[in-house]
Amino acid sequence: MEFKHVPVLLKECIEGLKIKPNGIYVDGTLGGGGHSKEIVKRLEGGKLIGIDQDLNALKKARQVLKEYEDKVIFVHNNYRNLDLILDEIGIDKVDGILLDLGVSSHQLDEESRGFSHNKDAPLDMRMDETKDFSAWDVVNKYTEKDLERIIWDYGEERWAKRIAKFIVEERKKKPIDTTLELVSVIKKAIPKNARKDGHHPAKKTFQGIRIEVNRELEVLKESIPKMVEVLNPGGRLVIITFHSLEDRIVKESFKELNKDCVCPPQLPQCICDKVKEIEIITRKPIIPSEEEVNSNPRSRSAKLRIGEKLDVLNVKGGE
Repeated sequence: MEFKHVPVLLKECIEGLKIKPNGIYVDGTLGGGGHSKEIVKRLEGGKLIGIDQDLNALKKARQVLKEYEDKVIFVHNNYRNLDLILDEIGIDKVDGILLDLGVSSHQLDEESRGFSHNKDAPLDMRMDETKDFSAWDVVNKYTEKDLERIIWDYGEERWAKRIAKFIVEERKKKPIDTTLELVSVIKKAIPKNARKDGHHPAKKTFQGIRIEVNRELEVLKESIPKMVEVLNPGGRLVIITFHSLEDRIVKESFKELNKDCVCPPQLPQCICDKVKEIEIITRKPIIPSEEEVNSNPRSRSAKLRIGEKLDVLNVKGGE
């Protein structure tokens, strides 16, 4: 299948990274290589490290970036392991990191991957197809309580309890093997008169299961502080999110990294070792223009936040 990728908030990302021609940059979600191509165009002596857990994405990105391959290091991995990846390559610090989160258009469009609730396919949803754990395991092995938790927490689906119950009842008869079998169960669980928001009734449940399969929120939360750690002073962390759960994690993580004291307010002076690690460049997230949304509907829910690494040694006076 053709790999289609329209980079979201492209101009804003490139400006946000403040690219230096001899800098080292990381695209932690390489995808189809759209953002990366604009980064490498601006590099002279610099390097781009392109990371993706999806082998199809890496294959496509290699084609897109073929004329710049001397400037790119391709890595099949998860961005959560950036510190280990840099260690293997022999790189200590980088000048900018980009994350474009969520499921890609290609993953949704490729039927066999099982991400879409509109196409019949095996229940899969793995971004990294080399992993054993899939959506089938979640749907057919999780307890009713755990199903309710992920559908409610990650899918933000108010019918989570009822959907979880219907899934468990259905799989007693036979395993739920395909996406449309799961859609059928979800439709039975949600009363028709409750489907008035214009969204597909299975959209939120599929989102919740996908996030669980790929540990997306957990990975994001643990990765942000580690990424800031490997940035050079002045380096930028640029993150595009597509739903409120991701955006909340980025916002709160940036806020925590922006604090220079976590002492109780009743103390007369600061005695903690906390230092302010980043400056928040985007006090409010950058969102796509109306023109971009019209030309690329996928960008509609995108939010871009940017943090800049501070020279930590000098923040509290240093040694």
